[in-house]
Amino acid sequence: MMDVVIGTGKGFFPLESDLIEMAQTKVHRKKRQVTILIIWMILWEVGSESIQYSVLEETESGTFVANLTKDLGLKRGELAERGAQVVFKGNRQHLQLDPQTYDLLLNEKLDREELCGSTEPCVLPFQVLLENPLQFFQAALRVRDINDHAPEFPTREMLLKISEITTPGKLFPLKMAQDLDAGSNGLQSYIISSNPHFHVLTRNRSDGRKFPELVLDKALDREEQPELRLTLTALDGGSPPRSGTTEIQILVLDINDNAPEFAQEQYEVQIPENNSLGSLIITVSARDLDAGSFGEVSYALFQVDDINQPFEINAITGEIRLRKTLDFEEFQSYHVDIEATDGGGLSGKCSLVIKVLDVNDNTPELTMSSLTSPIPENLPDIIVAVFSVSDADSGQNQQIVCSIDDNLPFLLRPSVENFYTLVTEGALDRESQAEYNITITVTDLGTPRLKTQHNITVTVSDVNDNAPAFSQTTYTLRVRENNSPALHIGSVSATDRDSGANAQVTYSLLPPADPQLPLASLVSINADNGQLFALRSLDYEALQAFEFGVRAADRGSPALSSQARVRVLVLDDNDNAPFVLYPPQNGSAPCTELVPRAAEAGYLVTKVVAVDGDSGQNAWLSYQLLKATEPGLFGVWAHNGEVRTARLLSERDAVKHRLVVLVRDNGEPPRSASVTLHVLLVDGFSQPYLPLPEVAAAEARADPLTVYLVVALASVSSLFLFSVLVFVAVRLCRRSRAASAGRCSGPEGHFPGHLVDVSGAGTLSQSYQYEVCLRGGSGTSEFKFLKPIIPNFPPQGIGKEMEESPTVRDSFLFS
Repeated sequence: MMDVVIGTGKGFFPLESDLIEMAQTKVHRKKRQVTILIIWMILWEVGSESIQYSVLEETESGTFVANLTKDLGLKRGELAERGAQVVFKGNRQHLQLDPQTYDLLLNEKLDREELCGSTEPCVLPFQVLLENPLQFFQAALRVRDINDHAPEFPTREMLLKISEITTPGKLFPLKMAQDLDAGSNGLQSYIISSNPHFHVLTRNRSDGRKFPELVLDKALDREEQPELRLTLTALDGGSPPRSGTTEIQILVLDINDNAPEFAQEQYEVQIPENNSLGSLIITVSARDLDAGSFGEVSYALFQVDDINQPFEINAITGEIRLRKTLDFEEFQSYHVDIEATDGGGLSGKCSLVIKVLDVNDNTPELTMSSLTSPIPENLPDIIVAVFSVSDADSGQNQQIVCSIDDNLPFLLRPSVENFYTLVTEGALDRESQAEYNITITVTDLGTPRLKTQHNITVTVSDVNDNAPAFSQTTYTLRVRENNSPALHIGSVSATDRDSGANAQVTYSLLPPADPQLPLASLVSINADNGQLFALRSLDYEALQAFEFGVRAADRGSPALSSQARVRVLVLDDNDNAPFVLYPPQNGSAPCTELVPRAAEAGYLVTKVVAVDGDSGQNAWLSYQLLKATEPGLFGVWAHNGEVRTARLLSERDAVKHRLVVLVRDNGEPPRSASVTLHVLLVDGFSQPYLPLPEVAAAEARADPLTVYLVVALASVSSLFLFSVLVFVAVRLCRRSRAASAGRCSGPEGHFPGHLVDVSGAGTLSQSYQYEVCLRGGSGTSEFKFLKPIIPNFPPQGIGKEMEESPTVRDSFLFS
């Protein structure tokens, strides 16, 4: 038995101007309060529709109630898409939604008497909450009563004492029965067993309850029948009706002329619900005009076994006191019957109406209907939570204020009836704060004010709105040449303020700005941690530095990236030994220097010329005389390689001398090269002119041995000169153009191109080429350093303009 009633009248939805709300806002330094003063609905829009469902109590759980989709006029599946919820007051879920069809079903068996007590009709309002967008539908569930309770008297037997002189028509109030059902299923009437003296009347009390009164139809005669037993039956209106009975014992008393009479037939009193136990409520009094024991009055509550009776009476004084805590939310008033009985058994009755006054003894309640967490950052006006508030008190004690801390980027907005929504106040930034602890404070306006606090935690989900950021915009890495392949040369690092995949960074190399730079064969990068590796051994002499770009990208969607520049400086290693340019060491006949015996100390014999392919201090050269035939006769200048006599020559000095000169760089460890010089001491030879041939011939005739020696030396010198000329001509003719007239006729050529000192620290630069001129006539030979001839170098070389170098004159003597 179930029906659905859809009608017009006092509607539940929508709520517009007919709901009178008073808003009260209080601004504090640290709190923002959103206040709404709720006053019950006074006027509803005429013609607005409401949905009310009706169901019988005790119906089984899971029973179909209604097709909610159809009743709300929604599309099929829309309830599921929008996360529909059914919300009742006080977190009681009397109805549920079928997870497949979203039909409205009973969630539990309903007991009307438990839910509504004696209130009729029993209506349970509820809301249907939809999200995306947020929408409320107001509805109500009426629980219809079934006849599941029979009337029940407080006692199984009642005792009445009636004087035999009582005249017919006298009324005697009886204890009433209780029926927990309501409406037609509640108690309807009383009947009494058949007898010649009494009949029973059914009366309505001020609170709507029915009570019986016994009416005397025929006078009693104690001598004829001193005691009567009657059966009183209470009937409800169910089908079939239920009933309850009690026995009435009537004792017929001897003459007692007067029954007690109360000063008032009805007393009224108001007491607050928080009155302490034992407190005096009122004192009633009755008077009996009889004397003696017939005039002594005792008091009693007529319904002493009533389960809802929180009062007690002093039988002698008539003081009524509180014996049980009152609760305005449970009962707002009580109707108490008081009986005064004299010593002769006669009694009188009065009524006491006690109205309970509400005090602010109930804290507000907050019911969370919907909570969304996490919420995305960068989006404004996001509905975080939907909740309702209520207070079981009444009047001003029921008025409610909701608030949250004002230092939070959230707002409370009142919605329909007692619902609120918690929304974001603008866009949130997860990188600034990823989690919020929100305390919702609900305070009533009673005295004293009571409040409830509800804490929720809202997390902010990440959106890829931050690009990776490098710790530096430019990185400078240094690696020494001749490194091992796959050497870790440094790292780049970038961080992303986002989280999850949005914060995972991958690294890659950007194409070089110089297309000639073979970056892919020089370095590689670990995509996960940004470590850089040299793929092959680097050569400072070929590549001193190079630059490239690095890209850091996250794995978000869309991916964001940033760039940094990396400069790699190749550090020079002392991997080149000095190379001697002069005297030549290419396997030709050793060079012999001729020195006249008349030479003075400091006479320039020759100059050792060497270069070093390294740079910096690795290319700084020093010269040292390693071996000599006669130590102390010759010396080498450490910085320029000049070989000079250390003292005056004498006839005792040997003719032939062998000198070994060591050339050493300043690297760590140092590298070196050596060169061997042959020096021949010649008599009668003075620099810068050789003796005339005629003089030499005369001396040769005078001394045959000297002639032979001179001829031999001249032959050797000629052979050496010829070899030098041939060597120089072959080397220089490959690149040089024809020598101009008036210049030395020998060819010119390049020294090896790899002999370079970029720093110009004292050795010969790659930018110098030399002309060698041998002149005759006077018998003097010269080795000259003439002007530099600028070559065309590769792009990575360093071009410099060089000044003309000074001439170094070395003597050769040919016999």
